[in-house]
Amino acid sequence: QVQLVESGGGLVQAGGSLRLSCAASGRTFSSYAMGWFRQAPGKEREFVAAISWSGGNTYYADSVKGRFTISRDNAKNTVYLKMNSLKPEDTAVYYCAARFGRAMGVISEYDYWGQGTQVTVSS
Repeated sequence: QVQLVESGGGLVQAGGSLRLSCAASGRTFSSYAMGWFRQAPGKEREFVAAISWSGGNTYYADSVKGRFTISRDNAKNTVYLKMNSLKPEDTAVYYCAARFGRAMGVISEYDYWGQGTQVTVSS
């Protein structure tokens, strides 16, 4: 069982930066691949980024590639999403998720989800 708590969201102007954190409970955090997803109002939840259990492999949606960076610190049971050059279309609730297995961008393959943190980018 893994419990996930996101933090770090907020209001930022276009072009600004934020760093989201996702703290995980449980002693087996390092066994899980982690992902970040987002859901904007009226839209379906979508994949943003994922990272393997070791941190050696990362994956990004095309819409955030080059602007967002996913990383993890297994000693702190935490995964991060650094977001640079934010755009109004990045406005959404951001969720972290965990799965036992390889990192991927398929929402249905993730077993554990956090409650989400709101990111709002003003123009």
